[in-house]
Amino acid sequence: MSKKLLQPKRCPECKKLGSWFAGDICNNCYRQNHWKREKKICSNCKRLLPLKAKGLCSGCYNTVFKLDYHKAMNYKKWYNLDIESYKKITKMCVVCGFDKFVALHHLDQDKHNNSTDNFVGLCPNHHQMLHSLKFKDEMFQILKEKGYSPKEKKLRTNIAGGY
Repeated sequence: MSKKLLQPKRCPECKKLGSWFAGDICNNCYRQNHWKREKKICSNCKRLLPLKAKGLCSGCYNTVFKLDYHKAMNYKKWYNLDIESYKKITKMCVVCGFDKFVALHHLDQDKHNNSTDNFVGLCPNHHQMLHSLKFKDEMFQILKEKGYSPKEKKLRTNIAGGY
């Protein structure tokens, strides 16, 4: 290689020193200001956008191909559960049978206890009722009737500072 190619030059647009040039301007300025990607209609959302792969725009591609992967990694990280166990637990609400959106609840209310026996699936309404003081006793009774053993979180009685 000649030494002339390795010498950094200054881009006339961004004024930064660089060694990668597309003609007279740096590669970054070319990609940002001069390179016009071809736009096509996304096969999923039907919008005219630059396509990423498989005929999809970047938003649809990430939703279709990466969303489940990231969900699985989050369940593994947060609850130490694989995706099959999570789906099995959150298949339906154990109280009412709602199956559209089901949240994961720790029966002993300890977020660090991630054993599969400690998890139960609840719909948003019943999950909120369980965390509400007004309906907590009623929800505990329902869960006990269903064969679960929820543990009530003890309230602190000796709070420093007079609160």
